[in-house]
Amino acid sequence: MKILNFGSLNIDYVYTVDHMVIKGETEFSDSRATFPGGKGLNQSVAMARAGLEVYHAGNIGSEGVLLKELLESAGVNTTYVRILQNMPSGHTIIQNDKDGDNCILLFGGANRAVTKEQIDATLGYFGKGDVCVLQNEISNIPYLVEKAHEREMTIVLNPSPMDRKIMALPLEYVSLLFVNEIEAQQLLDAKKEGGAPNSDIDMETAASSVPSQYRKMAEALLKTFPNMKIVLTLGGDGSAYIDMMGIQYQECVPTKAVDTTAAGDTFSGYFLEGILSGMKPKEALRLASKAASIAVSRKGASSSIPKRKEVMLQRNTPQ
Repeated sequence: MKILNFGSLNIDYVYTVDHMVIKGETEFSDSRATFPGGKGLNQSVAMARAGLEVYHAGNIGSEGVLLKELLESAGVNTTYVRILQNMPSGHTIIQNDKDGDNCILLFGGANRAVTKEQIDATLGYFGKGDVCVLQNEISNIPYLVEKAHEREMTIVLNPSPMDRKIMALPLEYVSLLFVNEIEAQQLLDAKKEGGAPNSDIDMETAASSVPSQYRKMAEALLKTFPNMKIVLTLGGDGSAYIDMMGIQYQECVPTKAVDTTAAGDTFSGYFLEGILSGMKPKEALRLASKAASIAVSRKGASSSIPKRKEVMLQRNTPQ
């Protein structure tokens, strides 16, 4: 089994602020730092640091060589990363406030120059039994899903940043979906007329452990996507795994948040490693929660992602 992450590679410009800038406001920043980032890069680093063998595919500009080097230093195979000489790398402008929350402005750059020809050439080295990990920061995602499905790969999707293109995807080909509560609600709103309830699932007991404010959402996801496995991340309120067998809930690991930028990517990477290495979903949720709690306690995106040894030493994990 090979894991191909066809995903974004960004340079993150992170500004520390008292509060998020609002319309018409000018605010001083306390500091600025530059980090390697991108949901694709972060998830590849997380999977590699968790212990998986990962191949990354994507594009960078000539000034983005540091991103390729970062992947390689984390143990990721970069054979399928292309350097485009006449296009800038993707980048983000991130505001981190005093509470550790963030908002992100994303410029696609070279990430938006992934072509169908590049996809065909890359997927030619992968096939049945391999895993294709995708996010929504690169171009030609619908084509990628179709072609990965044709090659009988297992498709894992994080639809962030959510937009209309996600609803055009053949979601029936997706085996595992990662969404936060906002993305989940957007999906449900767009699917209101589809996804008939599955009467074989005991909804009352399935979601009993999920916090009450998210219970209806978890139930709706299970009804709307009965054949899909879904991981619902809820920030400080924990996470849930949803499939035909019901809903399993995991509390978060308490920690002081310094920077939440790569928390979701860390969670996704470690959950995947857990599942692919044979863990049960509840065990994988615990592992991912521990890893994410370490990531949010540090500044930066990929630089905050812990190695497997650190995660295994983490104590006081809710059961």
